[in-house]
Amino acid sequence: MARNWRTVWGEIDIVARDGPTLAFVEVKSRSRTGFGGPEAAVHPAKQRRLITAARAFLGRTDCRLPARFDVVVFLEGAPRLYRDACQVDETCSRDS
Repeated sequence: MARNWRTVWGEIDIVARDGPTLAFVEVKSRSRTGFGGPEAAVHPAKQRRLITAARAFLGRTDCRLPARFDVVVFLEGAPRLYRDACQVDETCSRDS
């Protein structure tokens, strides 16, 4: 539905439909794990910005689909998907 969707509160890398669900996807990559790997970059402050940007997207598009937050990380070129990694009421899970 959208790529690099920007608002003053942040950017959503990918907004996609997965059947009846809207997925807000954050994409992170690293060539090395020296700073904790790509997952570490989706810290609580980043999660709050993603949630705020997602709310803005939903408000502007009047979309009423159920939504989830996914994180895709690339480490040394290998992708890993954390589906439903983040909830509005809690922090993102890196153990999914």
